[in-house]
Amino acid sequence: MPTMGTIIVHVTIEKPWREVYAFAANPENMALWASGLGRGLVREDDHWLADGGPLGTIQVTFAPANDFGVIDHIVSMPSGLNVHNAFRIVPNGDGAEAIFMVTRLPDMSEEQFSQDAAHVLSDLTSLKRILEDGEGA
Repeated sequence: MPTMGTIIVHVTIEKPWREVYAFAANPENMALWASGLGRGLVREDDHWLADGGPLGTIQVTFAPANDFGVIDHIVSMPSGLNVHNAFRIVPNGDGAEAIFMVTRLPDMSEEQFSQDAAHVLSDLTSLKRILEDGEGA
């Protein structure tokens, strides 16, 4: 498979990076800020399941807890497509950067790709608001 286009989306969060990581890496919190998983995740063995609406049930497998802020996850679609989402929380002074790499999938138009990146920015902005306003931590 050839390499695909990517856009790096990030926001600065004025909270200690470990606090941001602990909240963002918890799949049970994702329905609060990750609108693509807005219906929530249900644990099943070593992965999580999400209702993908018309796509069917989506399986999500997360990187194990770690000291590096890595929240990478593989989204497995019913079609057999597996999407690796690279997501990091890294220190930035007394705060943190939430960094997500949006990948342009096969057959995705430029407009869809831009919309996907805008959607991720909206989600990361929601994460920032929740943590900085003290709604989730």
